[in-house]
Amino acid sequence: MTHMADISAKQVKELRDATGAGILDCKKALTEADGDQARAVEILRTHGLADAQKKAGRTTNEGIIDSYIHLGGKIGVLVELNCETDFVARTEPFQELAHEICMQIAATDPTYVSRDDVPAAEIEQEERILKEQALSEGKPDEIAERIVAGRIEKYYGQICLLDQPYIRDADKTVEDLVKEAIATLGENININRFARFALGEDGESN
Repeated sequence: MTHMADISAKQVKELRDATGAGILDCKKALTEADGDQARAVEILRTHGLADAQKKAGRTTNEGIIDSYIHLGGKIGVLVELNCETDFVARTEPFQELAHEICMQIAATDPTYVSRDDVPAAEIEQEERILKEQALSEGKPDEIAERIVAGRIEKYYGQICLLDQPYIRDADKTVEDLVKEAIATLGENININRFARFALGEDGESN
C-alpha cells in the first residue's frame, strides 16, 4: 500500500498540471491510486464532480458576457456566464469555458439553456405528436410510451444547451463540461442566458 509520504513532488506536479487540482488533493488521490497517475485523475474527477453537485445551489452574481462571430459575420452569439466571484470570472479557464459555450451555440442553435426552461405545453404537444407517430407505426400502447420517453430525451438534447453533446467530445454533454469547470475552479457556474443571431433571421434570446 502506498503512503502519502511515498508520493514524490514530481508525481504531484504531473497530476496538478493534468488536472489543476490542489497539492493535498493530488497527494491524496495518488495515495489512493497507489501512485497510478491515470487512476488518480479518475479519482479527482469523481470527487470533483461530486463537489460540483454540492456547489450547485450557491449564488452566482459575478461572471462575464462573451461573444463569438462565426462564418465571416453570418452568425453571432452572446452568452452570459455567471460564477460566484469576480476573481474566478477573470481567470483564463472561466473565459475559455464561456468561449466554448459560445461556439457550441453557434454550431448547434439550441432554443433553451436547460430543460427547466422548456414550457410544459411544448413538451406535452411533442409527446402527443410522438405517440401518434409510434401508434401509427403499429406499436402497442405500452411500447409506444417507451418510444416516446426515449424520443423526448433526444428532443431535449436538440433544444436544450445543457443536454446537448459537446461539439468537441460527444461522450460528454455541455452540462458535464460546466460541472468539470465547477470542480476545477471551485465555484458554482451557471449559464444564465444566450442570444444567437443568424444573418437575415430573427435573433433568439434565452
